[in-house]
Amino acid sequence: MTFLRAGLCALVVVFLGGRTAAASSCASLSTLDLPNATITLAQPVAAGPFTAPGQDAARALPAFCRVAATLKPTADSDIRIEVWMPASGWNGKYQAVGNGAFNGSIAYPAMMTALARGYATSSTDTGHTGNTARFASGHREKAIDFGWRAVHEMTLASKAIIAAHYESAPRYSYWNGCSAGGRQAMKEAQRFPADFDGIIAGAPGLDWTGRASQAVRVMKALEHNQPARLTPEQTQLLHRAAIEACDAQDGTKDGLIADPAQCRFDPSALRCQGRDAGACLSAAQVETARLIYSPLTNPKTTRQIAGLAPGSELGWTPTGWTASARATGVDQFRFLVFDDPAWEPQRFAGESDVAIAEEADAGTINALDPNLKPFIDRGGKLIHYHGWSDPQISPFNSTQYYQRVLEAIGSQAGVQHAYRLFMAPGMGHCGGGEGPNTFDMVGALEQWVEHGQAPDRIVAAHATGGAVDRTRPLCPYPQLAVYNGTGSMDEAASFTCKAR
Repeated sequence: MTFLRAGLCALVVVFLGGRTAAASSCASLSTLDLPNATITLAQPVAAGPFTAPGQDAARALPAFCRVAATLKPTADSDIRIEVWMPASGWNGKYQAVGNGAFNGSIAYPAMMTALARGYATSSTDTGHTGNTARFASGHREKAIDFGWRAVHEMTLASKAIIAAHYESAPRYSYWNGCSAGGRQAMKEAQRFPADFDGIIAGAPGLDWTGRASQAVRVMKALEHNQPARLTPEQTQLLHRAAIEACDAQDGTKDGLIADPAQCRFDPSALRCQGRDAGACLSAAQVETARLIYSPLTNPKTTRQIAGLAPGSELGWTPTGWTASARATGVDQFRFLVFDDPAWEPQRFAGESDVAIAEEADAGTINALDPNLKPFIDRGGKLIHYHGWSDPQISPFNSTQYYQRVLEAIGSQAGVQHAYRLFMAPGMGHCGGGEGPNTFDMVGALEQWVEHGQAPDRIVAAHATGGAVDRTRPLCPYPQLAVYNGTGSMDEAASFTCKAR
């Protein structure tokens, strides 16, 4: 078997005379010759407890072949990948898994989950180590590796390694990622439509620079302004008020806001009156709540950058968005926008810096291109999901992106047959929260890609103490789960997906 590269975008397996020459064992993959790649490990791993590098606990896994490689598509690249392949019971498919934040590490837990499901799987450190953006300072090629190239190169190399090991290419290739992994998912669909047959994009940080701008904007306002900060007790108060104001808009009072876009909650309803300093917010704290909910606008493109949604308050911190959002945002400006490690949020210049950040990125990390037509035309399927109560990446980013795709493609039907967005009321960032937050997106995608069964509803569950106490259908946006009028409101069977 000979592997040939056509530019940076294609890696094909050539069969000569109907014969294949593939590795006869896991260990022999160490001699596999791949373009711009070096195999650094090829060893069989016996079934049983396995502790991955950097992990504290072992997990029982089936026997597998573990391959590690270093990819160098440019002179400044140093991309580490691992590929795991079941020793037996391979389902004939490949699942790549995504990363989080600026993480420069292999996503071993996600690989373990994919392997246990019978997949050959792979992950990359995105071309650096550590969880800051310092790697990008003065290293444009490393920034590109992080933005999109590491994932694409990993995908090409992984498919080649899998084909060599099994003497057969994967029948189907899937991507599964959330947060930064969701951003990677969108980048693949937009930039490399032939890499995957099916893609799962959870809570994608597709507006990477916009989220960075929002996080540092709020941080600037609160960092040295203690009186304007919200205590945990006050965010709980705010949350209860938001739920009370908007819970019943979908016809059911269930402690969840089904569509925060329709919620008109005004935090000034909690403003302290007179000398009252009890369960209320000061004028400065009311403005903090409004700031966190409010959008920004890129003055050069007029594109709106969303704030957080009503219902997300339990995830807020004293200085605004989550610690991860703040750290990622500060790093974005320090190392990728201004290349100044001394930059501080107090220097954030508002909407003018929003435009500067987006221009500096130039589509390297942002995944905002709405033209999914090449992905759709070749038969790709995309499941995109987001929790409405996400306090780290605004869920409005997802609904706005879906609308832009709809405008680019031109019809709801043209989008829905290949791309479906599922918004989860009450769910936090990639899971958690008060609403149903566990579901099988992989199974839904397999049915869609392999059997043509589009997901008209995906049942999500919420558990307390390990026991499921509520199920609810997630509906293809813009549909909502509407109560039928009979049956338990804690049972998915009591709800129907309907157009709003």
